Amino acid sequence: MHATPASVTRLIEEFSELPGIGRKTAARLTFFLLRNQTGLTGRLADALRELQERTRFCSVCYNITEDDPCPVCADEGRDRSAICVVEEPLDVLAIEQASVYKGVYHVLHGVLAPSQGMFVENLRIGELLARIRGGGVEEVILATNPTSEGDWTASYLLAQLRPLGMRVTRLGRGLPVGGDLEYADAVTLTRAMEGREEI
Repeated sequence: MHATPASVTRLIEEFSELPGIGRKTAARLTFFLLRNQTGLTGRLADALRELQERTRFCSVCYNITEDDPCPVCADEGRDRSAICVVEEPLDVLAIEQASVYKGVYHVLHGVLAPSQGMFVENLRIGELLARIRGGGVEEVILATNPTSEGDWTASYLLAQLRPLGMRVTRLGRGLPVGGDLEYADAVTLTRAMEGREEI
């Protein structure tokens, strides 16, 4: 006979699916919620429900948004001649918080990583190329993370973009190799954006 109620086991299993959460951490989170008397469990459930019901991808840049187009794409003050290509929505957040870039974005939702089942067709590369072919883009900034997968993705994108005739740049290497944009501080991001290089 199993001593743990099925509902508790299920929540532990669901938490275990989250990145960076092992089974022990999942169990700690579950039992914390069981002991919590402040209504956190209900608020967390409401927040998750609202997240699922209200968020969507922007039909222009594929960032996460509640309004379509997203606030960045809807902002007439943004420089639409520059598109900064990032891996994930968290990267947009990091660059926006640094206040160093006034163009628009395109979110790939991953990088090329065949060993993890991520191929060209799994990313928003076709949508990026369609945006560029629509005209008005003078520069594409490849802001993939400085990892082997990020570099491979940037190289693939460069091969696709070169024939289209616009300037293609890559963030300067003020970012540590193997690091993620979402963890970079504002000064590092500023230096990387200002030090971007033509490729």
